Amino acid sequence: MTGAAGGLGGRIGERLAAAGHELVLVDLDPDVERVAAAQGARGVVADLTKPEGVKAVVEAAGTEVGVLVNNAGITRDARTVNMTEANFAAVIEINLTAAIRLTLALEPRFVEGASVVNMSSRASLGNFGQANYSASKAGLVGFGRALAQHWAPRVRVNAVAPSLVDTPMTQAMPPEVLAKLVAKIPAGRIGTPDDIAGIVAFLALPDAAYITGQVIYACGGRTVAP
Repeated sequence: MTGAAGGLGGRIGERLAAAGHELVLVDLDPDVERVAAAQGARGVVADLTKPEGVKAVVEAAGTEVGVLVNNAGITRDARTVNMTEANFAAVIEINLTAAIRLTLALEPRFVEGASVVNMSSRASLGNFGQANYSASKAGLVGFGRALAQHWAPRVRVNAVAPSLVDTPMTQAMPPEVLAKLVAKIPAGRIGTPDDIAGIVAFLALPDAAYITGQVIYACGGRTVAP
């Protein structure tokens, strides 16, 4: 799993470990080694925007891979008139291109019935001030749906699309902005890492064997709100 040192990634790792998966946790943040040690997993510090980073993860994964969770992501929000080309490119490179590179590199190692889960976002439908982020998350959906057709029935590929989740990334938002966004969620609250981790863990189970090419919007009803 990538993006494993963060609040959401850490909880997903815990749920997968509890389900009996042997984990390789990946992040650019060296703290991933501490997180991995706490879960009895292997931690890999790697920059997935570089070929050597992808190679390190593939080698650590071994010859048989049952689950891949592409969770790494960043934001560089701005109005389009203020968004620099560098910030647009950085978000696409980390959120989308790195996930594509790693997924394709691991394809020969996926076992029969393997599950790929791409962490998309409700922002894939379009968010003000997030043209780069929305594009990256929509790209993950399209990429995953294409792979679901190419790789069926051996490998399943799905996406989970949360709305706001209580993580350090969200907590860094100005309180008044966060409050306005939460007010738009029909469920009446921000999501928790547990809300999302449970869905990812389910998609990794044999119980989800007939689910592929899908996007699960875990957004408290935000997609149907006015």
